[in-house]
Amino acid sequence: MWGKIGTNHLTQFADVENTLADVQDRQIVPRIWQKDYSVWKDNPFEIGDRLGWLDLTNTMLPQVADLKDFANQIKDLGYRHVVLLAMGGSSLAPEVIRQTFGNAPGYPELIVLDSTLPKRILEVTDQVDLAHTLFLLSSKSGSSIESLSLYQHFRLKVDILLGSTTAGKNFVAITDLGTPLARLAQDQGFRNVFFAQSDVGGRYSALSHFGLVPAALIGVDLEKLLLRATSMRATCSPAVHISENPGATLGGIIGSLALKGRDKLTLLTSPSIVRFGLWAEQLIAESTGKDGKGIVPVIGEPLLEVESFGRDRVFVYLRVEDDPNLELDAFIQEVQSSGQPVLRLDLADAYDVGAEFFRWEMATAIAGSVMGIHPFNQPDVQATKDATDGLLAQYQISGRLEEVDASNSLDELLSQATTGDYLVILAYVHENPEIERALAAIRKRVTKEYKIATCLGYGPRYLHSTGQLHKGGANTGLFLEITESVDHDLPVPGQIYSFGVLSNAQARGDLKALQTSGRRTAKLTKEQVLALNIG
Repeated sequence: MWGKIGTNHLTQFADVENTLADVQDRQIVPRIWQKDYSVWKDNPFEIGDRLGWLDLTNTMLPQVADLKDFANQIKDLGYRHVVLLAMGGSSLAPEVIRQTFGNAPGYPELIVLDSTLPKRILEVTDQVDLAHTLFLLSSKSGSSIESLSLYQHFRLKVDILLGSTTAGKNFVAITDLGTPLARLAQDQGFRNVFFAQSDVGGRYSALSHFGLVPAALIGVDLEKLLLRATSMRATCSPAVHISENPGATLGGIIGSLALKGRDKLTLLTSPSIVRFGLWAEQLIAESTGKDGKGIVPVIGEPLLEVESFGRDRVFVYLRVEDDPNLELDAFIQEVQSSGQPVLRLDLADAYDVGAEFFRWEMATAIAGSVMGIHPFNQPDVQATKDATDGLLAQYQISGRLEEVDASNSLDELLSQATTGDYLVILAYVHENPEIERALAAIRKRVTKEYKIATCLGYGPRYLHSTGQLHKGGANTGLFLEITESVDHDLPVPGQIYSFGVLSNAQARGDLKALQTSGRRTAKLTKEQVLALNIG
């Protein structure tokens, strides 16, 4: 269905063909399927218990009927919204599914809430009918501060509306066995708890309960989605030579090019799957961004003249047949004609995202082996969590958050840019058209003037996504943090701090962690960004 990835025009790029031959000679694909941890490292720690994603299509297909029955029960009870309270690997695949498919007729609408910003929480609170909303609390560890804080906010409101003895029926959990969330769900009368496979890491969990329960609740055809993934899984098997293996070829190419300096993977997608990049971004960045190396995923970048792109790029185009692709087709042809490496992945329709989930998981695992990286851990994520916890602890004593100093000049930050660098905009602001236009204008200006890639992450979402790459990858990032003042704050029930304090602590904690890692940083307010009036 997907065909092989054409590599003829890539022969000019050093070591691509040699790397693919090496992947074949070292039997990397068969060893992965045998769950041989030595493909990546000599120690099985956080590898041996992280390879369950290889078998998810087999384990989840028999559960489709039960998931559909549960979804129909929720639909028949008259629930109008499902609000997913989750972060990172628990939220990004559902967001792709929400944007790609929407809700089928009669099924509730899915809202993904992965923010601690009071403005966004208030927006969702006002948007839904609380009595007819199912809250899906999703966390592999069962201890995410964001998800549990959001739960406390909505649980209090539903308790007041429906009474504490029945309010639990408006809540469902997805987690691993034995987690704090599993105990919370039992103690507080949740309608249901779905236990995910413990040997599947968060960013590899798209085809597990973390992705499929939200998909079922909005009426997505789970069997069709999983069968597409099953077909891709078969073509990524050891029986398929690497020249015909779509996952191994993709992984070998992007890993090889990254080692040769083309580490900015620029992902373009057809309109119907535009949010796929958010999921792929986390998978690639968190898996490969460590040990001073990494592949930098670039998504949502403005389409510019090919002269604006440096020679640190590889372009990957996910093209859905029958989508309005004329502009993207013309752009990608110009990019390839300019001598940049381009890979085109053809999708028959939106349900092929099921196949792409598996392809990119396999490709990332292969790229990790090629680059000598452990793709299943996230050793540098804890730095921001620790810094945030320290700031919150201080706040509980003094009633104020410590300031973190940084340059207040974008131009000063950009003056440090050199070949191979990239700009990262870390936006702790409410997403709306005005700020999106302003940030797009900054990205456009920077790419054209400095010939460097640009990335945009909204906080605190990016902490569970690209945050690992920012601290653990190569020191080539320029980090611009943007914050906004809190107009209408919200308390976090049971805590002395508010959501405004929590989001500010996360922003400052990450800035502090970046500086501790020796990264180049600057910070601006939303008002200062809008006043730049670029574009």
